[in-house]
Amino acid sequence: MRTRTSSASAISASRRHRPAEVRRRTQAERSEETRERILKAASNLIRKRGYARFRTAEVSAEAGLSRGAQLHHFPTKDALVVATLEFVFKQAQELSRKRASAVNRPRDLIEAVIADAREFFFSEHFMVAIDIVLSTSTDHAVRKRILEISRKARRPVETAWTEALLASGVPAALSADIVALTLSLVRGMALRTLWDNDPKWFDELFRLWKRMIKVFLEAHQQDRRISR
Repeated sequence: MRTRTSSASAISASRRHRPAEVRRRTQAERSEETRERILKAASNLIRKRGYARFRTAEVSAEAGLSRGAQLHHFPTKDALVVATLEFVFKQAQELSRKRASAVNRPRDLIEAVIADAREFFFSEHFMVAIDIVLSTSTDHAVRKRILEISRKARRPVETAWTEALLASGVPAALSADIVALTLSLVRGMALRTLWDNDPKWFDELFRLWKRMIKVFLEAHQQDRRISR
């Protein structure tokens, strides 16, 4: 009797200490992981080398995958580049929205909007998107897809910064205009780097813009107090 009890106890203890079975990933999960590795590798290569020297043949090695695995997901260079930009722009959108929700003072917000916009518009990936859209050799469908990706990625960012300004006390109409003007200024300076890249001058212009916004908001608040 004791032997049976001891055996049962041993079996029960063995079951309790048995490591839990690891859930096997589904085919869809493995496929998505492979796809993301390819996109991250392509993103890194574009960032390091630029679009002109980007070679799809090097992506699989960068990702640690076979060439066949890459071609299964992205059979053409256009397909890979478009998907990479969509991947990068989506990540940038999520980061921008988090930044917008983390700042609550108007003065800090303007600085944050500029810093966030500079990170995006001065990036190699944005320049790749511009290169593709403006290139005469770009297929019309690819150009249209890049424009759709850009609009889809940036409009929520504009909305997030506008809502952040609104929450800090800036009137709705002014919030939208300030964000639109700020992003347009940064985007314009980014495009200017194509023929005149002067970071120090850009810094001066952005500081001037911040001062102008500060003066404008202070004057607007004073006018509101007087009108009351």
